[in-house]
Amino acid sequence: MAGWCRPTTRLKLILAAFLVAAFFSSGNPPPVWAADTLPAAQSRAVPLIRVRVVNAYPHDAAAFTQGLVFADNRLFESTGLYGQSSLREVELESGAVRQIRRLPDSLFGEGITVFGERLLQLTWRTRIGFVYELASLKRVGEFRYATEGWGLTHDGRRLILSDGSARLQFLNPVDFSPMGAVVVRDGDVPVQGLNELEFFDGQILANVWHTERIARIHPTSGRVTGWLDLKGLLSAQERAAGAGVLNGIAYDAIGRRLFVTGKRWPRIFEIALEPEPGPNP
Repeated sequence: MAGWCRPTTRLKLILAAFLVAAFFSSGNPPPVWAADTLPAAQSRAVPLIRVRVVNAYPHDAAAFTQGLVFADNRLFESTGLYGQSSLREVELESGAVRQIRRLPDSLFGEGITVFGERLLQLTWRTRIGFVYELASLKRVGEFRYATEGWGLTHDGRRLILSDGSARLQFLNPVDFSPMGAVVVRDGDVPVQGLNELEFFDGQILANVWHTERIARIHPTSGRVTGWLDLKGLLSAQERAAGAGVLNGIAYDAIGRRLFVTGKRWPRIFEIALEPEPGPNP
C-alpha cells in the first residue's frame, strides 16, 4: 500500500540517505549508486570497444585529476580538492610539472579545454570558470555557468560542459551564453554521472563516474555509440596504494594519440581502440 515499505527496504533507504549525506559533508560529490546497473552494463545494442595500451608515462600519484587536455604539443591537467586545486602544465614523458597555477583554497578545480589561444577551467560548485592565456598560463578572465562544473571540451564551435547528470550543455565560446543541451542515453536509458570530456573523431568521449568505461556519444542525438572498456589498466597493487577512479581523457589531434588517467593514478596511458568492437556482455 502507499506509504508503506518492508523493514528491510526502510533500512536500506535510511542507510543510503546517511551515506549520501556523509559524502556531501566530506566535500566530495556523492557516488553513482549501483554502478553495475548503469546503462554501460545494460545495453546489448551498443558495442563494447576493446582498447590496447600503446605507452605508459609517469604521473603524479598525488594529483586528484579532474581534467586533462593536450594542445600545442603540451599536456595540461586540472586537479581538484579544496586547498589542493591547481592548473598544471605537465611533461608527458617524465610526469614533471613544468608550470602550476594554484586555485584559492575555497575552490575545487574541475574540467579544462583549450579553445584557440585560451585555456578554460571549470570549478565544481561555485559556477565560476577561469580563462588563461595558453602561452603563459596567465589568468586573464573568468566566466559563469548555470550548474555545477564537471567536464569541459568543445567541438570547434561550441563548448560542451557536463555537470554530473545525464545532460551535456553547449555554450558559446566567446560570451559563454547557452547554446542548447542534449541528454545522453544508452538506448532509452539516461546515462548519469557524466564527468571528464574529450572530443574525439567527431564524437564526445565521457568518463562515467565510478565506472571503468568511457562513453562514446553522438553530439547531436546524445546517443551512446560505443563503450570503451578500460578495466584492468591499473594493477591491484596500484589500486591498493591509493589510486582512485578513472578520470581524465586527452587527445593529441596532430599525433592522433589518445591518453587516459585517473585520480591519484601513478601513470598516464596512451591507448588505441581495437578496430573491431566486441560484443557487450
